[in-house]
Amino acid sequence: MASQNRKFQRPFVVSVEGNIGSGKSSFLNYFQSYPGVKTFSEPVADWCDVGGHNLLALLYHDPEKWSFAFQSTVQLSRLNIILQPTNANVKMIERSLQNNRFCFLEIGKQMGALSPPEYAVLTKWYEWLEQKADIGLDLIVYLRTKPEVAHERMTKRQRPEEKEIPLSYIHLVHDCYETWLVGDGQTKAQCPAPVLILDANRPLDEIFKVCEENRDKILGVHR
Repeated sequence: MASQNRKFQRPFVVSVEGNIGSGKSSFLNYFQSYPGVKTFSEPVADWCDVGGHNLLALLYHDPEKWSFAFQSTVQLSRLNIILQPTNANVKMIERSLQNNRFCFLEIGKQMGALSPPEYAVLTKWYEWLEQKADIGLDLIVYLRTKPEVAHERMTKRQRPEEKEIPLSYIHLVHDCYETWLVGDGQTKAQCPAPVLILDANRPLDEIFKVCEENRDKILGVHR
């Protein structure tokens, strides 16, 4: 009963998930003007200036050397966002701690960018947070995008830190998302909330139309 009461005391928490270039920022921008909605973008600027060091650029340049430092920083920043108090009815975040654990830590492990001890430390931290902090999600919106489409968008926006990202990495992120949010078996059991899958290969105006059609579900109107 206590957890049920807490569910109605805190905002409806929505995590917007998807590959690089899938349209997560545009999705948040669409909903940020809605009354009762507070959006939280990924703090990319913070990751690009950690004590004067651009960890995001360092990660893409040398993942084996910098993955642990970067993922530790990301985990801390995502924790800060999920724990930030708000009076809004809906808290909408760009990616989540769960994403970090079940997607990007797995990618680091697969690539050999995270050593077994580093992977173990980060997963232990997540398990502790899961037990001790209210990091729960109420809905995941998965902006499903073909890797080629995501890579083309990423290339067009020309962010300096992303210039070294190959299409093969975009495929790897896509496969991890599919396993985590769409696949069967153990990882499906680890999916922390209901998943709304939206086709994000479409032009932006069509995606916004689909957002409007699913507005009540996205904003937890009938929870």
